Amino acid sequence: MCQLLGMNCNIPTDIVFSFTGFATRGGHTDTHNDGWGIAFFEGAGVRHFVDHQAASISPVAELIKSTPIKSKNVIAHIRRATQGRVALENCHPFVRELWGRYWVFAHNGDLKNFTPALDGPYHPVGTTDSEWAFCYILQELRERFGDNLPCLIELKAALQELTEMIGAHGPFNLLLSDGSALFAHCSTNLYYIVRQYPFTKAKLADEDISVDFSQVTDPTDRAVIIVTEPLTIDETWIRFKPGELKLFVDGAPSGHARP
Repeated sequence: MCQLLGMNCNIPTDIVFSFTGFATRGGHTDTHNDGWGIAFFEGAGVRHFVDHQAASISPVAELIKSTPIKSKNVIAHIRRATQGRVALENCHPFVRELWGRYWVFAHNGDLKNFTPALDGPYHPVGTTDSEWAFCYILQELRERFGDNLPCLIELKAALQELTEMIGAHGPFNLLLSDGSALFAHCSTNLYYIVRQYPFTKAKLADEDISVDFSQVTDPTDRAVIIVTEPLTIDETWIRFKPGELKLFVDGAPSGHARP
């Protein structure tokens, strides 16, 4: 299956270090070579890059690794196809509008016999179970809340119900963000780490690259990294429980309502 990478921060931060290790798994140190993608929130907009080539050989991935694009919420994905051919339209993350905001979604898993009716404005462009699930989630959220943007507590409760229902059809690990917060749901495998003061050094598991975060951060900086498998060998990653849905705001797990 695929792998996920997400970042949520309290100030705009670049993801070059984590993405460098993550992209290596896209066809070099692992077999996720059926495309990749990444989306950065920037104000009300989204910088969205996808490529059907493996991330380890993609010139676009090289651009991302060498360009410190800063964002408070980032979602990335490397694909190992289970449903849908290797093609640009089937590369995650997917982007749609709801409540006047862009929503970004990426999925790791394999949903069987999941084709609920899509009778609203959301329809898949590609042929993956993932994009179908994303369209269904947005359709259901719009049905439940109408034109009113819910608070994060209400949104999390609705997503908990939807992920449980969809997850009955197969593994449903996902990342979802509207740019103000990041939701992460674990079906089988997902980890996270909060990097904050006092910052330490870290070494990638897939590349011979290290960074001393104390030299490139301020004491008030805070960032959470979410990933399918830990990216570093010298940090303590926290594993999600199966079925757990977490909400991250300003670089930390949160249960607080949207301000």
